[in-house]
Amino acid sequence: MPNKLIRLARRCLPDSLLGRIVLVLAVGVVSAQLVGTLLWARQLRESARVEALEAGRHLALNAAGALRFFRDLPPQFRPILIEQLRTMGGTRFFVNVNRAQVPITPLQGNALVDAVVDVVRADLVRNLAAVSAPAVAFAWPDKLQVSDDGRTVDDLPESWVEATLLLRPRPAPVLVIQAEFEPGRWLYLAAPMPDPYFLDNANPLTVDRVALQLVTLLTVLLLAVLLVRGLIRPLNRLASAANAFGSASAPESLPETGTAELRRTARAFNQMQARIQRYLVDRERLFVGISHGLKTPIMRLKLRTELLDDEALQAEFHEDLDDLDVMVKSALQSVKDTDIHENLTPVRLDTLLARLATRPIHPDALIECVAEPLSVMGKPLALERAFSNLIDNAVLYGERVHLRLGTQGTLALVEVRDFGPGIAQASMSLAFEPHVRLSHGQQSNRAGTGLGLGIARNIIQAHGGEIRLHNHAEGGLVVSVLLPLAGGEE
Repeated sequence: MPNKLIRLARRCLPDSLLGRIVLVLAVGVVSAQLVGTLLWARQLRESARVEALEAGRHLALNAAGALRFFRDLPPQFRPILIEQLRTMGGTRFFVNVNRAQVPITPLQGNALVDAVVDVVRADLVRNLAAVSAPAVAFAWPDKLQVSDDGRTVDDLPESWVEATLLLRPRPAPVLVIQAEFEPGRWLYLAAPMPDPYFLDNANPLTVDRVALQLVTLLTVLLLAVLLVRGLIRPLNRLASAANAFGSASAPESLPETGTAELRRTARAFNQMQARIQRYLVDRERLFVGISHGLKTPIMRLKLRTELLDDEALQAEFHEDLDDLDVMVKSALQSVKDTDIHENLTPVRLDTLLARLATRPIHPDALIECVAEPLSVMGKPLALERAFSNLIDNAVLYGERVHLRLGTQGTLALVEVRDFGPGIAQASMSLAFEPHVRLSHGQQSNRAGTGLGLGIARNIIQAHGGEIRLHNHAEGGLVVSVLLPLAGGEE
């Protein structure tokens, strides 16, 4: 099970460095924000609960005092007192006396509201032992009924309820307490909490606060993306330069930009590239020098062989010297073909293949060409040399050849198929080796040197391409060449 989870996690991870860093940052920021928000919300809810319960106890104490006062006040003075309270103030409650309990539509489904109601009711019962259990509830002031004759807050004068029940511009829930302080007489007390909007703190995860967290997250991710893209841009250039190294499109040197670590890496790559280039140039010069130097001794040996009296021995010497001469010439030709000094230009592959298909290679050769109009950036003579080698091999070993030019993603795909015997799977890796000739090749073309495929592969790889071999299901060998399209053509 753990191994499956690890494999699943690896499959879910983005493939790019940018994606992985952004994912890690996003998970880290979201986790930190989530844990912090949950702790903050829990603390805020607990603080709001404590403050609301304390405020409820304070209101219950005031309400108990008002109930005791009205219970002890002579009945003839009660209307006068109520009128005075309404017009002149002096209490935080809206006060009314009714003959019966007024129906209220209470707030429901809120744990904090229920807790405050329970605390207020319990304190009233404890402080008013002689009074029946009061009715306590929270209600919205809109359409709130205040008397047993059906009057609501909207029916009262503005001055009566402006400071006690109605809050501008946003209404708040009102605590309504009704208690029968004597038979047939119910005292109606209504007032908002000391913190009228105490319910907001009970729900800290509001839309505004969640939006603020999202803005913070997006800001962090945006800055992370910009930072990481700036850091990995030199790495991408390094990867491109390493991939193009040795090809015709390779840059002269890698720009040494970015942080100190990236500059050191670019500098080390440039130095390595220069050392390899110097080594290749020195090796090529040595190789050409040796090959040129061997031509003169071979010629002298051939002249001396003519002086031999034994004709059989003379023939053997001539055969060995001819083989040595072919090897030297093929080596020089290999260097010449793979080191064609040209500038990169757009090359129309369809035109190039069509021209090569019409060359008089063999009188019995049949070459079919199906090509889309596609261009690549390359060296025209070098590409012509590479494809002519492939076509010549296909004609010599298969006589009938089919050329096809198409696309594979952002690459040009050239397939050269012959209808010969093909190559055994075990010998595929040897086909590109220099001077290696397979058995059917030796029978079909005894004058060959075994360099054609190797030269073609070197040229194609120098253009940033790839060459592959496979046997066709219906017989014959298929050589597939992949080259980058010019200008991202698709």
